[in-house]
Amino acid sequence: MLKLMGVLRRISRSKMSEKLPNSTGAVPQSCDTFVALPPATGLDCVVFGKNSDRPKGEVQEVVYFPSENHPAGSKVQCTYIAIDQVEHTHAVILSKPAWMWGAEMGANDANVCIGNEAVFTKLCGESDLEERLLGMDLVRLGLERASTAREAVDVITSLLEEHGQGGPCSDIKPDFTYHNSFLIADRKEAWVVETAGRLWAAEQVGIETFPIALL
Repeated sequence: MLKLMGVLRRISRSKMSEKLPNSTGAVPQSCDTFVALPPATGLDCVVFGKNSDRPKGEVQEVVYFPSENHPAGSKVQCTYIAIDQVEHTHAVILSKPAWMWGAEMGANDANVCIGNEAVFTKLCGESDLEERLLGMDLVRLGLERASTAREAVDVITSLLEEHGQGGPCSDIKPDFTYHNSFLIADRKEAWVVETAGRLWAAEQVGIETFPIALL
């Protein structure tokens, strides 16, 4: 239990820096992602969940994109930049802000699930306004390109190193930027990826730390 609580405290983050409101009548906000792995779950299944504290009034779409084969040398237009496309992309179900290409959370036809959280690091600064890949773009790219959670870690971190992360994370707050962490799971294992700029660290979630909450 102590180890679990340490993991929860270490990974906890908030997209909005405000503290939870007191008895003022305001509605609490939080952005949480969790995974539960066997044997902690019934029927030998994996449970993955996420909620989101995106700006009030922003449309959150739930959309399906089928698997596709792409011509060699083609590009994919992400929210702000275009990058090289891969030959094949998985079918995905995404929950995403309507205005952006990427997604807050989703799953693919290989049973990979990914959710992201905002992190505010010492590397955050004005340069983050430069248009690069959003953390939400990396969620979708990981789902489209990976057949396992471990592959998704490689996809996200390699694209982060190559293109970096940056650009406004809101269509109504042009100066709102952040770095990202990711919780990634498949039928067999789960991973946490923390980032700061183009730097990253990844850790596999152990059975004894099966719940991970990013608050």
